Amino acid sequence: MTATDSPPPGDAETTAGTVTTFDAFARFAATAPPTPPEPGQAPRSVEERLAYHSQFVTVRTPAIEALARQVRTLMILGRHQHVTARPSLIVTGPATTGKTTALLQVGRTCHLAHTRRAAPGDDTVPVAYVLVPPGATAKTLASEFARYLGIPVTTRMTTAQITTAVCHTYTAAGVKLVLIDEIHRLNPRTSNGAEAADWLKDLTERVAATFVYAGIDVTASTVFTGVRGAQLAGRASLIDCGALPARAGEREPFRELIAALEQALDLTAHRPGSLPRLAPYLHERTAGRIGSLSRLIRQAAIEAILDGHERITKTLLDSIALDHLAEEHYRPRTPASRRTQPRGR
Repeated sequence: MTATDSPPPGDAETTAGTVTTFDAFARFAATAPPTPPEPGQAPRSVEERLAYHSQFVTVRTPAIEALARQVRTLMILGRHQHVTARPSLIVTGPATTGKTTALLQVGRTCHLAHTRRAAPGDDTVPVAYVLVPPGATAKTLASEFARYLGIPVTTRMTTAQITTAVCHTYTAAGVKLVLIDEIHRLNPRTSNGAEAADWLKDLTERVAATFVYAGIDVTASTVFTGVRGAQLAGRASLIDCGALPARAGEREPFRELIAALEQALDLTAHRPGSLPRLAPYLHERTAGRIGSLSRLIRQAAIEAILDGHERITKTLLDSIALDHLAEEHYRPRTPASRRTQPRGR
């Protein structure tokens, strides 16, 4: 695994809500990613290193690799398909396992590839990124698609009118990849959800793009149930963005992830190799979830800089309260003492 120029796992979930217009997505894609310290580089200031660890790098996980490969293939496969909807992809998995990171990474790569090839004055929009709103109806979902490209929508407009504007504008803009996040919010068992699911199916047949969906445990949600769910499942390949296992055959994916994150640290006194040696503890602590691990290491690095010790130890890691999901999984025998023990190094 190697560090890559994409949004950090811990920040991707918050980044998602800020890139739901084309201008914002384009800025996100064009922004230079944080870079690890280079050998021989002049030391960065405390403020620079705090900002760096707040953003941090991400790691190219197997899920990102699989998604990038399949998106590229499906975009080529569907390039000349005009009669039926193109094959699509669904990224599924528990919370904080890097689904949005994978989605944004692939979208960013596609956007930058298009930008490099584009002729001067080319105003084509290669990628659209849309969040399914809570309690989505066909009209609110259509409005989110319209908002991404700045299509004017008024309260008096009907769903059909918004849909016509969306399909026309997306086609004229040359959108080739549509990323739809939070798809688990769609509930086809309700009348509004069924209407939204039907609208989305209609859109996939009218816009000549490859659609990629991401959501929490999609296969166990209502999205895959009933006739409408079967239509979606019948067109989409599944990419499981689950927790990383401690072992996978001869490999140790979680330890490799830890080593890659440790290599990117910018601490003056951290001992190389100390974090990979804590792999069993870190796997138990985070349940193998990439987002939880990234947050834990980033927060520990910031605290190590602030308290002047400049290295991450198990004592420091154990003193940090993680997200509730991770803390519920990790149940120490003496939880009270864990929060009150001295943080000596």
